[in-house]
Amino acid sequence: MFKRIYNLALVFKEYAVLSVLLVVSLILMALGDNAQLRHVRGVATVAFGVVQEQLSFIPRYFGLRGENDILRRMNVDLADEASQLREARQENDRLKKLIGLRESYRYPVIAGKVISKNLTLLRNTITLNVGKFNGVLPHMPVVGDGGLVGIVSSVNDHYSVVRILLNTDFRASAKLERSRVDGILAWDGNNLILGNVAKTLDVMAGDTVITSDYSSTYPPNIRVGVVQEVSEQQGSLFKAVYVSPGVNFVRLEEVFVLLYLPDSERLDLEQPAPQKTRR
Repeated sequence: MFKRIYNLALVFKEYAVLSVLLVVSLILMALGDNAQLRHVRGVATVAFGVVQEQLSFIPRYFGLRGENDILRRMNVDLADEASQLREARQENDRLKKLIGLRESYRYPVIAGKVISKNLTLLRNTITLNVGKFNGVLPHMPVVGDGGLVGIVSSVNDHYSVVRILLNTDFRASAKLERSRVDGILAWDGNNLILGNVAKTLDVMAGDTVITSDYSSTYPPNIRVGVVQEVSEQQGSLFKAVYVSPGVNFVRLEEVFVLLYLPDSERLDLEQPAPQKTRR
């Protein structure tokens, strides 16, 4: 074994001698204090500083990368918080309008939230998160911040379905607030139309349409919308009065169910008497 070590020393003796001389030189330079050694140390220090500065981007790169990840997460959190604040502000505005609307009705109301919509059919409906347990019954009117929404068509313990204005089964007696002209409001699948309005009657675009006293389903004076267009129909005694709903059904989120039901005595009286069969 000693022979092997001796042979290795012979092979690497030049490197060993060089290493020893370098170490001795460095020690002498560090301990020396003459002008030449001070100059060499200064040059070496400057050179080491330049190299260190050039290589300093490596740890800085990894540090910036981590900092960017932190900033990205903070940006996502702030964007989410800003979105929640905007949503809360919009909801607050809607609730303020609904509170004002609630105070304008003389009937008790039940607040409900829209949880489902069908707005692309001939018989469009919305679903509310209130039902029999909340006091909702079929045939109760439903209103929003823009006016009449529709009528409750079916209900179970916790949910209710509302037949809205944009439904071919919808009918309501309505009138113009300005001229008091009456008509029957209905949806034909494309437009909300106030029908049975004679050509001689005073109807203008921009007139406000409200429910009339003749309605046995809805309380009077509920805003429905405004007249969008009035056109004459050739060969007819009536005008075509197109109405724009006051409620934006696409954006509708909160509603009130009016605790109002038709007068059963009046309904019974207005029902046509059954015809007697001739024998």
